[in-house]
Amino acid sequence: MNGLATVKKTALLAALFALSIFHPSLCAAQEATEQLASQYYQNREYDKAIELYEPLYNRTQNTFYYQMLYRCYLETSQLKEAERLVEKRIKKQQRDLFLYVDLGLVQQRKGNGKKAEKTFDEALQRIGFDTRQISDLAMAFENAGRPDYAIRTYLAARQKMNNPTIYVMELATLYQKAGENAKMMDEYFNLLDRSPGNMASIQVALQRALNETSGDDLANGLRQTLIARIRQQPDNHYYLEMMIWFSLQQKDFDFALTQAKAVDARYPEVGAPQVMRVAQIARNNENYGIAEQAYSYMIAKGNETPHYFDSRVGLLETKYERLTAELGGNAEAIEALQNEYEQAIAELGKNERTIPLMRNYSHLLAYSNPDLKHSESDNSKLQKAADLLYDILELPRLKPATRDAVKLELGDLLLFSGDVWDASLLYSQVEKANKNDVLGAMAKFKNAKLSYYNNDFQWAKSQLDVLRASTSKLIANDAMELSLLISDNMEDDSTYDMLELYAAADLMLYRGRLDSAWTLLDDITHRTLSHPLFDEILMQKARIRIKQSRFAEADSLLQFVVDHYASDILADDALFLLAQINEHHLGNPLRAKECYEKLLLDYPASLYCDRARKRYNLIK
Repeated sequence: MNGLATVKKTALLAALFALSIFHPSLCAAQEATEQLASQYYQNREYDKAIELYEPLYNRTQNTFYYQMLYRCYLETSQLKEAERLVEKRIKKQQRDLFLYVDLGLVQQRKGNGKKAEKTFDEALQRIGFDTRQISDLAMAFENAGRPDYAIRTYLAARQKMNNPTIYVMELATLYQKAGENAKMMDEYFNLLDRSPGNMASIQVALQRALNETSGDDLANGLRQTLIARIRQQPDNHYYLEMMIWFSLQQKDFDFALTQAKAVDARYPEVGAPQVMRVAQIARNNENYGIAEQAYSYMIAKGNETPHYFDSRVGLLETKYERLTAELGGNAEAIEALQNEYEQAIAELGKNERTIPLMRNYSHLLAYSNPDLKHSESDNSKLQKAADLLYDILELPRLKPATRDAVKLELGDLLLFSGDVWDASLLYSQVEKANKNDVLGAMAKFKNAKLSYYNNDFQWAKSQLDVLRASTSKLIANDAMELSLLISDNMEDDSTYDMLELYAAADLMLYRGRLDSAWTLLDDITHRTLSHPLFDEILMQKARIRIKQSRFAEADSLLQFVVDHYASDILADDALFLLAQINEHHLGNPLRAKECYEKLLLDYPASLYCDRARKRYNLIK
């Protein structure tokens, strides 16, 4: 019978196709009728829509026309007609089990809940081996607001096919929606038991569930379930890996490292990468203490181990990031880190893999000495910093992007030492070689800032205004700030005297001439009672005090900016610096947390928001 029905259906479709070819007006009329019916439906003129959908459906038996007619009957409470429509459709389309859901919904509307449940149960009993049929039925139950029957659909399919491994993701998702977290986790972890290769997809699914669920119930339940599974299967390292993953999701880096070490003790081929992963993620989240512990643990295993090199590099980069993030820095910590860099480069050599070490060490040598007096020792450090960058440029097979990034750093170093024109030459080379990417935009910005230092304000502003459309948000923001600084003070000071003084102070600050910069800034405030530059002057003075490790004075200056210039462009900069010095130098983490919170709430578009959020979450 099924074969005969298929032949008849094929013949009918062929006849309709031929009719549409020879009678195009018939197709056009049907299309116009369908559009009008759809318009009536959208306008909630369901009776008029029914008048059009009924003949369309009777003539074509089209599924779409059936669905629209069914909805119209329900909207107009024509339940007998809807029931008759579905029953006839079921007789003709017995494999479309979702029709039983339509029928059950009509029976519910008629007040016969028991009959509806019986109809739903009949659909489950008719489940076969057709996966499309099963998915359609489950989706129909979901759309009908019966996730319980959608779950039963997949469970019945499992039983029918005698395969407990199918429909794991579908069932887990339904259990999550129903708030049955224990069953959801059983689905995922039973799959993990059978197929460990699915661990990554299970982690993605659980991460999504954690993100979508409010409160701590799911996280607490997941932790307890993992603990129970680890106890039940102490030799199954996959659950230990899952616990590490979960701890990282919860930002519990200390516990994650403890677990990773435990795995490494028993399964080094699995545990070592996990320790390195904890180190990297902790570092990315600015939890430098845990990152340093992880790298140090791997280094202690010896220089013959596979991760020794990366751990040595990672540890130094982490210490460098911590030092630069904490602002100011003390001379002893800086010198100690410089010595560590010296030893590491001597041990690991100057090569492509140690380029990050060489760049950071150069930066430490050049810029980490507050208020340089350009003694012979200081000049020696500057030369050593430059030599490191030149050594990188001489490495064979150096990638063009790395080469040009190092050229920019060398240009910065030349500017720092007072060699303005050679710095500009390097910036121009990089800009020319990278016209359409971020490196080129950065080089253009640095050249524009050189023009600003040289008091060529018109030219600097024209270049900065181009950069305000940069694809790099950071460059665009810096360009906008400097452009506004120039334009605001060009308008208010036609002689540019104050702006020239400020640019000179800015350059002195960059070059580490802190006392000279302070004197120039004071000169501006002594010449006038008010000026648009006053908030910038306060910020620059705060930066000077930070470099001099005079953090209490910096705190007062920054607080003045926050209180009196809250609507100006530097307010978020001031808040972030205020938070950092309170967190790292004034021993006031609660005040730091308040500043981070204010930044997140009052300046949600600030470039500092991501870092502020990380620090806010880390402060207990």
